[in-house]
Amino acid sequence: MGTTFTTVTLRSFEDGHKTYTAEFLVDTGAMDCVAPARELERIGVPRLGRRTYELADNRKVEFDYGLVQIELMGEITAGRVVFGPDDVEPIVGVVALESAVLKVNPVTQKLEKLPVSLLK
Repeated sequence: MGTTFTTVTLRSFEDGHKTYTAEFLVDTGAMDCVAPARELERIGVPRLGRRTYELADNRKVEFDYGLVQIELMGEITAGRVVFGPDDVEPIVGVVALESAVLKVNPVTQKLEKLPVSLLK
């Protein structure tokens, strides 16, 4: 499987005028989104909790998280974002992708909009 990136804009619910926009790695193995803590703090995202995450190298690390509005490929959703280290590569996880009704095409490695949302 190749590497897929997409432009994502995160918006704080506390101050909807402040945003963080960057190229995010699309990671279907990650549940939540990850962004640099300094950027989340800059746009006013409050820390709402802390949980343990398992990293790609199998280490278990605790991180704070908050909730944000997530915009990608013209779709708007909301979800959890992890306050990562300031040098972290931003990641968009599978929960945000699915709630925005997007999938990774395994042949082209591009994000695609699904034709319908399931409610069954």
